[in-house]
Amino acid sequence: MINKQKGNKSALARKLGISRSLLYYEHKRPKNDLKTKDQIEEVLKTHKAYGHKRIALDLNLNKKRILRVMKKFGIKPYRRRSRFIIKKADLNKPPTQFGNLIKDLVVTRPNQVWCTDFTYIQYQGKFIYLATIIDRFTREIVGFSISHFHNRFLVIDALLKALETYQKAEFIHSDQGSEYDSADFVDLVHSQKIKFSMSKKGSPWENGYQESFYGKFKGEFGDFNRFETIGELIEEIYHQIYYYNNQRIHTALKTNPHQFKVNYLLNKATDKLS
Repeated sequence: MINKQKGNKSALARKLGISRSLLYYEHKRPKNDLKTKDQIEEVLKTHKAYGHKRIALDLNLNKKRILRVMKKFGIKPYRRRSRFIIKKADLNKPPTQFGNLIKDLVVTRPNQVWCTDFTYIQYQGKFIYLATIIDRFTREIVGFSISHFHNRFLVIDALLKALETYQKAEFIHSDQGSEYDSADFVDLVHSQKIKFSMSKKGSPWENGYQESFYGKFKGEFGDFNRFETIGELIEEIYHQIYYYNNQRIHTALKTNPHQFKVNYLLNKATDKLS
């Protein structure tokens, strides 16, 4: 029986003009694709919003291969369609005394430039407000505050929390919101001998790092109304910011913000020793 099968294989191989061994060859790509599919799905269990580039970095695999396998099996990262509330510029507000000091600045180290802003979060028909401060070099959120009100106390608290933990920045940059232009906030900045920079009115792209963070944060967070209490929502905001700083791969950095900063400091220390 076995000899008969070999004979049939040999006859078929001669007819096709190929080596008989090719008829026994099992193509490896389907098996490898299934293995890669399982790896991708395992990554998405923890990082549900990762696209193919971040998954490739996490698995140390080629991004084109990851994209091909995701398309083959219909694997898509989580994407929440966000409803953004755009803060309207106060056209009657007099021009600020502060200009954009970082427009052409080359940022080369941590705590050189902090960018700050706040956003609205709608929860069960009401709003809460999240103010954040991001290090422009490391992309790390260095300070944040949550409140039922958007006022000077919201943004002051975020800055105070950053100053408690990190070496003060050389520059702090914001938009021209009245919260940031308030005497109390300006006095706090000046008391720390930090240079104050502001975007032009109606120019959100001049604070693009914060705009980008909020877009990703809201897109990946999920439905804010899924929590039964506001306490649970706020706890998850803390978790999400920790995840962003310490676990989520930033495509431009090739790692998470915290690890990027650690790598920078280690390289700097090594350079000094050499």
